Amino acid sequence: MDDPRPTIGIVGGGQLARMCWQAAIGLDVDLRVLASRPDDAAATVMTRAVIGAADDPDALRRFAADCDVLTLDHELVDRDTLASLESAGHVVRPGTTALRHAQDKALQRHTFAGAGLPVPAFVVTADIGVAEAFAGEHGWPVMCKRPRGGYDGRGVWRVADRAELTQVWSEAGGDDGVDVLVERCVPIATELAVVVARRPGGQRVAAPVVETVQHDGMLRELFVPARVPGTVRRDAARLAARVVELVGAVGICAVELFWTGDALQINEIATRPHNSGHWTIDGAATSQFENHLRAVLDLPLGSMDATGPAVCSVNVVGGPDGAWPQSRLRSALGVPGVHVHLYGKGPRPGRKLGHVTAVAEDHAGAARHAHAAADALMGVRHRSTAAEAAGL
Repeated sequence: MDDPRPTIGIVGGGQLARMCWQAAIGLDVDLRVLASRPDDAAATVMTRAVIGAADDPDALRRFAADCDVLTLDHELVDRDTLASLESAGHVVRPGTTALRHAQDKALQRHTFAGAGLPVPAFVVTADIGVAEAFAGEHGWPVMCKRPRGGYDGRGVWRVADRAELTQVWSEAGGDDGVDVLVERCVPIATELAVVVARRPGGQRVAAPVVETVQHDGMLRELFVPARVPGTVRRDAARLAARVVELVGAVGICAVELFWTGDALQINEIATRPHNSGHWTIDGAATSQFENHLRAVLDLPLGSMDATGPAVCSVNVVGGPDGAWPQSRLRSALGVPGVHVHLYGKGPRPGRKLGHVTAVAEDHAGAARHAHAAADALMGVRHRSTAAEAAGL
């Protein structure tokens, strides 16, 4: 009898692919990754990792030939090759139309604004004079962003005045004729994210709206449910559903939002499993990783409702001493009720190495335990602004 197991190929071998592999074991799905290096997070634990570059058309075509479905660990992939594979009959999910939006912040802004969805005031231009005029109309500071290629705060600048704009314009590529996305600086009361799983036929399941706390452009902790009024959470969930349907994403799509205290604004989307959904491994009925696999295979989705009243998840980043967090597991696991996930990545200061999740009766208890374990793994005392403000 032929092996009935479908083969999913993930382009990219980072921690997202690694956590998808954990979910694939329970479903007995044949999972393969195209990793850029043998020591990538997923390649170190998977026996069927293929080494090749995500922006290499030949590597993508060879990899796709052995897969029933292609999906992504990141957006830094050759979209033209994926489009040609899709046209030739290969199944690519989220699909190249959705991927195009995830890759291009300027396209996101134009598409969402054109559909009447709330986004910050913006202009896309390679002319610094146009950017100055925009700042004159909307007020300094402004945000300048590279439309493509940035993540975890890279390629994003908060520009206070004309002098800073001149400096940033060169770095962003504007002096070379590359368009820059210039936005009004939105007053942010709370940053939110909604992780949505969607099947090809349109079935959707959303996780609870989470509150995210950023540090140097990187998500450092999150709280479930988000500590905003219930009406805001409902509106955020509805807005995320509209975004996902608009771009036609299949698989996991994460929608990041700003809550100004008065209104919601869309920040950006990611059409793959997302850091804001890592908590679902231990704190939800079905993890984002399992639902991503289910969705790209067009299988029924599972609920992502939280399994407890409150969840806190904290990222583990490399400390100044360069020590491996594995060397401190004993202390971290001594904290009651925590779940530790390390990504098998070599340590360096500021690098994302893992995360810790705690489920508790309230946010204070969840944050206390998650931070204690993450602090132990990092060997430093890290307290986020949000945690300090809450007295945690």
